[in-house]
Amino acid sequence: MSITVNHISKRYGAQLALDDVSFSINPGEIVGLLGPNGAGKSTMMKIITCFIPASSGEARVFGFDTREQSLEVRKKIGYLPENNPLYTDMYIREYLEFIAGLHQLGKKTDSRVAEMMEVTGLNPEKGKKIGALSKGFRQRVGLAQALIHDPEVLILDEPTSGLDPNQLADIRQLIVNIGKEKTVMLSTHIMQEVEAMCSRAIIINHGKIVADDSTVNLLSGTGKAICIIVEFDQGITPDLLKKVKGVSRVSRITGHTWSIESDSGTDVRQELFQLAVTNQLSVLSMQKPANRLEDIFQQLTQK
Repeated sequence: MSITVNHISKRYGAQLALDDVSFSINPGEIVGLLGPNGAGKSTMMKIITCFIPASSGEARVFGFDTREQSLEVRKKIGYLPENNPLYTDMYIREYLEFIAGLHQLGKKTDSRVAEMMEVTGLNPEKGKKIGALSKGFRQRVGLAQALIHDPEVLILDEPTSGLDPNQLADIRQLIVNIGKEKTVMLSTHIMQEVEAMCSRAIIINHGKIVADDSTVNLLSGTGKAICIIVEFDQGITPDLLKKVKGVSRVSRITGHTWSIESDSGTDVRQELFQLAVTNQLSVLSMQKPANRLEDIFQQLTQK
């Protein structure tokens, strides 16, 4: 396993930030770590990257313990924190050479800096100081420094925060390309990013994991309530709709259009058509909207 987390808990005084969290990540996965503000995402990332210790439990990266073998762990990991710390008075190449020196790359420095400039698309801005760069290019510099020592695991905390749509698309594609060769864990509040980039999502709420599955399975809604949008040609009472077997909730959208939620895993479209025939109604339209990760996230984190 690239990353193994076993029964990790973390306390800040009386506050329990993480509560008995366990998961593992295989090599080559791009995993989204999701949760509301204060759920414990950044704390989990800081534990994995050896910035802070866990109160209990253990975390390992390629078998190395983050508490007892932190130097070995750091060699395996590239980390881009939420607040990208950069030396703004340095030129891009100068900064990357400095980071390469910290990693003791020696004779590999020039080739690795040149490769990272190319991979992250920094060459068009290579003559500028970091302080003169846009937010998007600063994020590219952050990614370049995280990758300079060719780590096997990349940890990204809110890597697309504050980017415009064009910058966001560029960084998204860059992360996807990186994920073809490395294990990537990223946190984000943008659900569309997870759907576009991640093969798996781990959702944390109040310090506990409330979901851990592939994005395909989460979006399939297996075991979740099914929502049907139906429009009739004339009025119908909500009480009549509620009598349909499996219907758990009914709400009017507008006019003769209704949102109907069914019990877990039950598709009530056939029963709704039968209801319409029995009551001499015509069904003008009926659709089952595709699940959105944002809706699933809200369902799991508003409890």
